[in-house]
Amino acid sequence: MPAAHHFVSWKEIVEQPLASAAYKLPVKMKSQVLVLLLFLSCEGQSSCPRVCSCHGGRVDCSGRSLTTSSLPGTFPAETTELHLNDNRLTTLPNGLLDSLLHLRSVSLHGNPWACDCGILYLRAWLLRHPIRHTSHSQVNCSSPLNLRGRLVAYLSEEELLDTCHYWYCDLALVSQLCLLGFVLLQGALLFAVIVFLRRFQHMSKEARRTTEESFTAGESSQDNDYPLLRDTSI
Repeated sequence: MPAAHHFVSWKEIVEQPLASAAYKLPVKMKSQVLVLLLFLSCEGQSSCPRVCSCHGGRVDCSGRSLTTSSLPGTFPAETTELHLNDNRLTTLPNGLLDSLLHLRSVSLHGNPWACDCGILYLRAWLLRHPIRHTSHSQVNCSSPLNLRGRLVAYLSEEELLDTCHYWYCDLALVSQLCLLGFVLLQGALLFAVIVFLRRFQHMSKEARRTTEESFTAGESSQDNDYPLLRDTSI
């Protein structure tokens, strides 16, 4: 009867020679080998975010006052249960949950979701996953006022895109007002320059006329003094 074949993984191929050789190495190199072995044993397992607690496939980030900016960017790949409830989340970053292939349950309630352009990813993710993954009835809008209390999963794209257009319209209005203010300022400066030039022209004419009058008066006085000089000489 042929002997059963024993298949050896690549980790065994790497770890066994390293482990046997570790006894023959100096202390400093032994520590480096142990670190390498630890890295190989932990390979393929992502670490738990510092702001969360992890136990098996359960990742609990609830009740930590997390905002969208302070939310961890990644979660362990083996996550099956994720708790993000009772925080200060207004949106979820695009693609945050897409890499969690083993995810079976998500808790998202207790967050002040802002139902604008930024909520489109969360809405799409909720629609792609059945209610058993998360309670859709507890994921509702906190803002804006006209959408407060509405369920995120049942918002229409038109309602969300209207908020996007409204924001862009506000930006366009502010830009137009700034442009109008700039044009008015340029007009005021141009008007001030024109007034100054006209005043300068008027003052130049007055100075020229005064000079001419002074020169004419000087010539007249010289003409009047000349006959007197003649009479005196006679």
